[in-house]
Amino acid sequence: MRYRKAKDGLERGRWQVIWLIAQGISAQHVADMTGYCYTWVRTLVQRYNQDGPRAMSDGRHENLGGQYLLSAEQQQQLQETLQQDPPDGGLWSGPKVALWIEQHTGRKVHAQRGWEYLRRLGFRPRVLRPRHVKSNPQEQAVFKKN
Repeated sequence: MRYRKAKDGLERGRWQVIWLIAQGISAQHVADMTGYCYTWVRTLVQRYNQDGPRAMSDGRHENLGGQYLLSAEQQQQLQETLQQDPPDGGLWSGPKVALWIEQHTGRKVHAQRGWEYLRRLGFRPRVLRPRHVKSNPQEQAVFKKN
């Protein structure tokens, strides 16, 4: 019985639904027993009828995910570029890195992707903490000594 042999919890629940339906229990009653909604029980049965046992597995386990936007060489080139000042001065930011990626890949890239590559390559925000306009460094030094 595949229900008992399933190692994955999601797959086990799906096999339980199929097993209960095969016992002649109505889809609504199976939904009530398992905690799934009626529509999902019907969807599982339809998948099983169309694709057989293969349809009960959790497809996310075989999903390797997408490819990186930049190859390893391009990431190394970006790492080297980030060691220098950006062309317009200032500090590197997500939009500036996204623009660099657009220029080197020819693909439109959102600023968030630039920020993600900054973080992936180990860069952290380097922004000075704001100082109050009326702060007095001498008074602060005296306060720190006490």
